This record gives sequence, C-alpha cells and structure tokens, in this order.
Amino acid sequence: MYRDNQKQLKFEDFYLPFGGRLRSDNRWVKLAKLIPWHEFEELYASSLAGTGMGAPAMSVRVALGALIIKERLGTSDEETVEQIRENPYLQYFLGLEEYGEEAPFHPTMFVHFRKRLGKEALRAINDRISTKAMSSGEKPKQKGKKLSGKDDDQGPPSGTSQGGNQGKLLLDASCAPADITYPTDLKIVNEAREKSEEIIDALHEPAKGKKRKPRTYRQKARKQFLAAAKKKKLSKRQRRQVMRQQLGYLARNLKTISSLANQHGLGLLDRRQYKNLLVIEEVRRQQKSMFENKANRIEDRIVSISQPHVRPIKRGKAGASTEFGAKISVSVINGYGFVDRLSWDSYNESGDLIAQVKKYRQLFGCWPESVHADKIYRNQENRRFCKKHGIRLSGPPLGRPPKDAQISREIRKQVYQDEVERNAVEGKFGQAKRRFGLGRVMCKLASTAETAVLITFLVMNLERWLKAILFWLFYNLLILSQIGSPLQGRPGLCTEI
Repeated sequence: MYRDNQKQLKFEDFYLPFGGRLRSDNRWVKLAKLIPWHEFEELYASSLAGTGMGAPAMSVRVALGALIIKERLGTSDEETVEQIRENPYLQYFLGLEEYGEEAPFHPTMFVHFRKRLGKEALRAINDRISTKAMSSGEKPKQKGKKLSGKDDDQGPPSGTSQGGNQGKLLLDASCAPADITYPTDLKIVNEAREKSEEIIDALHEPAKGKKRKPRTYRQKARKQFLAAAKKKKLSKRQRRQVMRQQLGYLARNLKTISSLANQHGLGLLDRRQYKNLLVIEEVRRQQKSMFENKANRIEDRIVSISQPHVRPIKRGKAGASTEFGAKISVSVINGYGFVDRLSWDSYNESGDLIAQVKKYRQLFGCWPESVHADKIYRNQENRRFCKKHGIRLSGPPLGRPPKDAQISREIRKQVYQDEVERNAVEGKFGQAKRRFGLGRVMCKLASTAETAVLITFLVMNLERWLKAILFWLFYNLLILSQIGSPLQGRPGLCTEI
C-alpha cells in the first residue's frame, strides 16, 4: 500500500526539539528544493503491490533521498542510516517533519529501495532532473565582451526548439566493474567444489548419525588446489593436471548430490544453496567443455558463483584488457550524463549511436549539431544517418586528404577540437569511478547493481546543477558590481533556493 504525499515541506517548518532552525543555505536544503519529488510519486507507486493491504510503504522521497545520500557521502548502508539518524539536515532532505533520535528505517531497506527504483524508473527520473537543470540554467545574453573563461555550453537552448540542429552530443561506453575477485578457471572450479560440499552437508543432515556421510575428498582436493595456487608460475601441463583433478572432484560431488536429492529431496536447501547448485552445474558444464576442447572462451561464461550475471567485458585498455561487470553506453549533453544502455553482456557500442541521437531529439525537440565519439562509432550506417539529418560526426572525413594545405590544416584543427570536446565524457567516467561508486559496484544482485549505476549518474548531475546555480549567483553579483544593472538571465534562478 502506498499513500501519495504531495506536501512539500519548508525548512522553516522543520521542528528541532533542542531549539534553533535549519539554515536555508545548507547544501541539503538547497538540493531538496531542486528535486521535484512529487513528480515521481506515481512512478514509484507503480513498482509496489496495489493490493491496498499491509503497512504503507515509505515515500519516494525517503527511498530516492536515502540512495542519493548514500552515493553522495560514499558510505555503506549501515553508516548511511547512522548519518541520517544524527543529522537533522539529512532528515529534512528525506521529508521528515521533525528531528527524531531514532533511525527512520533499517539498513536492509536499502535493498528494497534499489529494487523498487529500478533501471527504467531511475532513467526517467534522471532525464527529468537533467532537462530541468539545463532549462533553468540558460546563460545570460551579453551585449559586449565576455568576462573570462571558455564558452562550454554544449547543450541546446532551453525551452522549445527554434528550428535547425543545435547543441553537441558526446558519446562513449565503459564498464562498471563488479565486486568480485579476479576470476581464473582454477579459482572458479575450486569455489564450485567448496559450494557443492556445503550442499552435501545440508542434504546429509537428516541422516546424520544414522548413515555414513558420502566421501568428498575435500581435504585432499584443498591441498592440491593450494599447492597449485601458491606456485608463482604454472606450466600448461601442470595447470591442466590440476584442472582435471578439480573437475573430477566436482563431478563426484554433483553425482552425490543427485543421489541424496533422490533420497531426501532438495527441500532441505535454502534459497541461496539451491541457486548455488544451479550455478555450479552450469560452471561444471562450461569448464568441462573448455577443458576437453582446449579452449579459453565460451558463450555466457560464468566468472562468479555469487554473481552469475556478471560477464567478462573486453575493453582493450592498457591497465586492464578485460573487466568484469556491466557495460554502459553514456551520452553527455552540456555536462549532464545519461545512461542510455546498460547490459551485462558485451556488445558493440556503435549500434547505440542512432538511438542516442533520437533520444536527444525526443528530449530537446531538435537534432544535435554535432556528435563527438571515438573511432568505433564512425561506421557507414552511422555516417549515413548523421549525413541524412545534417549532423556532423566527429573525426576526419573519408577519402584521400585534400591537396590544398590550408583546407588540410583546417580539417586537422577541427579533428583536434572535436577530440578536445569529447574528453568531457571521459572526465565523466573518471568522476564516476574515482569520486563516486562506479569504480567498484558493491551490490550483489543484477537489479540492485543496475540501480547503483544509475544513481551514480543522477547524483553527478545534481552536483553539477548545484555548482551551476552557485556560479550564476556569483556571475550575477559580478555583473551588478561592474555595470550596476538588474540581475540578468532567468528571473527564478536565484530565487529557487
């Protein structure tokens, strides 16, 4: 059951039992006023059961606000709840009417918040907030020399389109690494063997003391694995010998599990153990196939038993040629990032360009003037699409270079400038991975990990919006001090906070 709450709490109404009042210039108070919470009520309520029974669910402001706080502070679920309990500004940000000494919810509620605010819901929320930020941050028009700095407004004008292609669209793809150990075939088979031994123990529990437990050779298998793992270098022959041994132990354990299941059933296993059993059987099939065929690759290869949805993503980077996590296609418009595609399987990101350009038109009512992307996006299909709609695709033109030295120099200059502007999307990945949590996604479920990735970009966009507002406040004050004219730009920009 969900109760729609359209009331927008004012910071003056927030009750502090120890006296005083909240400051209006606090960062959390400003951020709370920027987010249109009431617009997401229906979207959030659609993810809940509509039976009308049970206790009312927490509001979208509590769910979304808690995830924003966690990502912005970079804390764990438990520490985030403690921060909320101790800080009245965080409680106001969540929409509470007064300061309370007790935590508003248990840390385990974060899992439910991530599941309710899924990938599609967060993508819609990010689109709404980012477009609102860009429309409210239109630059003042100057009738003279600019003050200083470079004009980096890459987005389309706010409001309705005035016709023609406008703005710049930056595209790139990256990987959001999952929190797993670096997988090797030997590690995975050994872990599968240990999990299978745990399942055998659970299935033998009813017959404990009555029948002898089936033999598993766990001590012998462990010693053989450690002997191989501790060696600095394993020859190909030694590696195959150890793999043969471990696969044999695993096959024996699975046969024992099948026999015990026929006697006692699989109802003795909990949900985690049953899931592990299904994953272990698939791991054994994949590893046996690769071992017999002397291959290093296989379709839908499992690299983690606890997170079987994770796949290897080939990146070709100097630091790590292969990463393990979700692959994301990102577009950056005027400094705001949008996650257009998120997949656990590897794919060619060049196929996303047309859909990303169409989304740009859907959001802003016009085609972009130029698309800045790396070499992999510059295939024939994308070139034809951009040419058809009058969009300039970055990079050198096809064909022989012109003989005219002046024209050749201008082309090189334009190519260099395109690469300079495309660096903004690389900077977004750096910010997401170094400042926020995209560098190692700690969530274990596929759905919650997707939510964590989307929340990272949402928080980055909110941070940019806050900085933009502070910049225009300073900008307007500087204009006043120089020419003494009234505030220029959008009238509501300075009064919003």
